[in-house]
Amino acid sequence: MHAQVNVPLPAYDDKTDAVLLYSQTEVTVVSADKIKTTVREVYKILRPDGRSRGVIYVHFNPQRKIKSLHGWCIPAQGKDYEVKDKDAVEVSPDMDGAELISDVKYKVLRIPAADPGNIVGYEYEVEERPFFMQDWWEFQEGDPVRESHYSLQLPGGWEFKASWMNHAEVKATEAGNNRWEWAVTDVSPIRHEPEMPPFVGVAGQMVVTLYPAGGKAATGFAEWQDLGKWINDLLAGRIDPSPELKQQVATLTAGKSTQLAKMQAIAEFVQHNIRYVAVEIGIGGWQPHPAAEVFSHRYGDCKDKALLTRSMLKEIGIDSYQVAINTRRGAILPATPPHNFAFNHNIVAVKLPEGMNDPSLVATVQYPKLGRILYFDPTDEVIPFGQIRGELQANYALLTTPDGGELTRLPQQPPAMNSIERMGKLALDQNGTLTGQVTEMRLGERASSERRALRTVTTEKDRIKPIESLLANSLPAFNITHASLINLNLTDLPFGFDYSFQAANYAKNAGGLLLVRPRVLGNKGQGILETKEPRKFSIEFEGPARDTDNFEITIPAGYVVDDVPPPVDADYGFASYHSKTEVKGNVINYQRTFEVKELSVPVGRTDDLKKFYRIIAGDERNTVVLKGAVK
Repeated sequence: MHAQVNVPLPAYDDKTDAVLLYSQTEVTVVSADKIKTTVREVYKILRPDGRSRGVIYVHFNPQRKIKSLHGWCIPAQGKDYEVKDKDAVEVSPDMDGAELISDVKYKVLRIPAADPGNIVGYEYEVEERPFFMQDWWEFQEGDPVRESHYSLQLPGGWEFKASWMNHAEVKATEAGNNRWEWAVTDVSPIRHEPEMPPFVGVAGQMVVTLYPAGGKAATGFAEWQDLGKWINDLLAGRIDPSPELKQQVATLTAGKSTQLAKMQAIAEFVQHNIRYVAVEIGIGGWQPHPAAEVFSHRYGDCKDKALLTRSMLKEIGIDSYQVAINTRRGAILPATPPHNFAFNHNIVAVKLPEGMNDPSLVATVQYPKLGRILYFDPTDEVIPFGQIRGELQANYALLTTPDGGELTRLPQQPPAMNSIERMGKLALDQNGTLTGQVTEMRLGERASSERRALRTVTTEKDRIKPIESLLANSLPAFNITHASLINLNLTDLPFGFDYSFQAANYAKNAGGLLLVRPRVLGNKGQGILETKEPRKFSIEFEGPARDTDNFEITIPAGYVVDDVPPPVDADYGFASYHSKTEVKGNVINYQRTFEVKELSVPVGRTDDLKKFYRIIAGDERNTVVLKGAVK
């Protein structure tokens, strides 16, 4: 640490809270069931928000023991500070309500005087019994990095494979006696940008796969197929049903005349009758509980619910497969080396029977060997069987079959499957007050997101808050006179809002003219690219979407339309926007369509996206001019 006091700092800007001067990770493989890791890091704090670098969290569990933990501070003025293991406190992780039991805890060590201008550092050593023979070096973070080192000490005869992500490969240096070292310097920080890919999908990392002497270990993943085989071993025997589970399937499917109706009944049961509760102890973070236990207890996490779904489908002769995925699109890509660190969710791949082509089954892919596969998320209570939510679409996942694992891309649903169709019939009086009624129907994620937010709401006042938010973002003043929900709990039908309102001073008087904005509700224009700093990462949309607005505004007696905005037709490939304003008698009719067709906009096209949003913002501000009728 003292050697870092006077080193030149890496390049940084005025928003940088701290810089990582030095990082060292030493991994020593003792045997196939014991790995020791020592981590040392030294930061210089530049701004008050950098004080958090002086708080160290090290996790532990029955498989991972903390052998030592120390921290130090070298202040700009005065004596050095030191804190040791005895100064640390043990804490449990924050539970989000869905995780019931976890054997993970943290030791937290706070370094005194972690203030701007001071240098803080820490060292800890852990000893671990690994579940799989891989390690992950994350050397790029939110702070600039001056230098970062990684070393690997292997037993005699052992080998390794290093795979690089989001960074040019750095060749290992052999230090003798089967010890290998890597180093990177002047690593730029990753700054948050709105709608950017997930951090894990853009940060520089190295995945190290370990191979014991004499051959490849069952827990070393050279290929995605190897990881799939490892998952299959974890699933062995756990899909088997109990007599009670068999009876439940028979009850659910009794009277159902088609296989599709039986599949839908099973899907609905797991979605709504098996609570999401995680019990993750030891290998339980990766291995699901037996399907019979999940059914008996009526709760489980995502992998438990997926396995139970598969067990129940098997009872009606339907094959299915476990699928590991990350809910942030972009965390796993085709170039990603095989590893088990970045998956955070499990869903099901259902093999559809020959000839089952119901139009409700949208989330499907045709595979050469497996045939037609439908993806289904039994954890999602509000997405109907046959669809998947936006963040899973066009996302890469590990499909596990008896032959192993295959990295595959999930389907992207048509934009019309995720939509808002808003229709309003309104009237304007001579004082500029707008009054009327609006109905909006929602499909896909547009519907499910509202259902999630409203499923625990019990008062009418809280039920209309989404309507209040929409109106507040579009109107300077309003009064809701009626509001109701449509199909809140019928997830196989479109969800909707029906409401009436009054907005005083909606039309603006300008020298005897009335200026009326025909786009009454809804904002599609965004300012996320209106910054001085150049964009570094692609822009990621949540999912494909197609929203339409149709507003009819009856103008007051004694006025005629003097001018209307021009139509807008903007299509940039990744998205399109079309609007037109027409006058029929004493009625202004405004129609527009906004469609997201591609889910990622590369950095090279950010100027196009900025133009696109500006075109939309301009259209949303346009007004119709009314003048007094000539007598």
